[in-house]
Amino acid sequence: MQQTQTPYDFTTRPSKDALVQEFIGQSLDSLRTPAMIIDRKIFADNCAAMHAKAKEWGTGFRAHLKTHKTADGTRLQMISSADRTSAVVVSTLMEAWEVFREGLFTDGTVKDLLYGLPIAPNKVADLSSLWDLVAEEGGTIRVLIDHPDQIKFLEECESKREKPRKWSVFVKMDGGQKRAGVSVGASTFETLIKALLTSPAISIYGFYAHAGNSYASTSLDQASSFLSSEVQCVNQGAESAIKIASSMGVETTSQMFVLSVGSTPTAHAASAEAREKLTSSLHGSLELHAGNYPMLDLQQLSTNLIDRSKVAQRVRVTVASYYPSRGAKGTDEALVDGGALAFSKDTGPSQTFGEVIGTDWKLGRISQEHGTLTRTTPAGNEELKVGDKVDIIGQHACLIAAAYPWFYVVDSDVKQGKEVVDIWVPWKGW
Repeated sequence: MQQTQTPYDFTTRPSKDALVQEFIGQSLDSLRTPAMIIDRKIFADNCAAMHAKAKEWGTGFRAHLKTHKTADGTRLQMISSADRTSAVVVSTLMEAWEVFREGLFTDGTVKDLLYGLPIAPNKVADLSSLWDLVAEEGGTIRVLIDHPDQIKFLEECESKREKPRKWSVFVKMDGGQKRAGVSVGASTFETLIKALLTSPAISIYGFYAHAGNSYASTSLDQASSFLSSEVQCVNQGAESAIKIASSMGVETTSQMFVLSVGSTPTAHAASAEAREKLTSSLHGSLELHAGNYPMLDLQQLSTNLIDRSKVAQRVRVTVASYYPSRGAKGTDEALVDGGALAFSKDTGPSQTFGEVIGTDWKLGRISQEHGTLTRTTPAGNEELKVGDKVDIIGQHACLIAAAYPWFYVVDSDVKQGKEVVDIWVPWKGW
């Protein structure tokens, strides 16, 4: 039963140091809800497993930081018990700047940062300023390009500098997902490549693809097929670029490009066996990238490439009311204090917003600040009481994490994961 708590001071936003001082050692039962909880051991184990995957596949690895957006999580993604990397990709400028401000370039944890959206003109100045600072630490900033006009903005930026630089760019490829990127068959592809090859402000680093459609995978074979398609996509891009360069008299080699592929499902499918199945010769060196893999969620469970023990995040909510026999076929329902702003409104194959760990209860309906737990069978021994706390795995960890000002970190190797051992504060804003 929920106990009366000391009133919270809502007038100030505490720092991480203050949060650590307040919450370290507290029982999870004492936390205000909704509360996002991360198991550090599982998170770290997932990072090590992904490093092992990249090693097995024989590639480099670039970690996406967009799910947790924290310095603490980044360090675990960079250095694990299996291997280490120093390359990251971010989804916002805020993430990029915070990687620098948190000292991750200074201490060498990160050396190579890719801004993961095709660069818009209003982002050039910010990234240019960041590059100046990062360069002093021996670091590199890279960007994505998928339209010739983006080159003009970079050239304009460099034309104003006393000592112009060359931006390191990935060509963002569209493998059919129609999210972002250019395809080899697009009318702008040849124009783009020629402009990149002749630009005084550009150096083509490689070709980059993200199989967002691979989240529909439900088996290893399907995920492997998406992975092969990703490789084919970037490889065709590189091959076409080499041919275009040759026609222009520009010297290139098949080893000069990095071919970056991955999503969490396709990265889970990467293996030595998958590498052997690649039938075409590669026009560059492969790099694997992924982002959701340290946390995982219901969407990743639906791919059948992981099991529940690998999900590192959950949201704890409190039962606010209970409604016997109100649901379908006379089943019970319960009201909890976590809604769309605590879980997002993403649903997947389960057609629910979340699943209560260890029970048959589902987060079946959702409003802005509250949700309704439902079930398809009588509650029996799983009947809930007002004040009970339950832990829910949501559909999409990235969107869920974005709702929280801080994460309560536990460790299943410390006090059986029942006490807070750290607080991670995510970077907010764009």
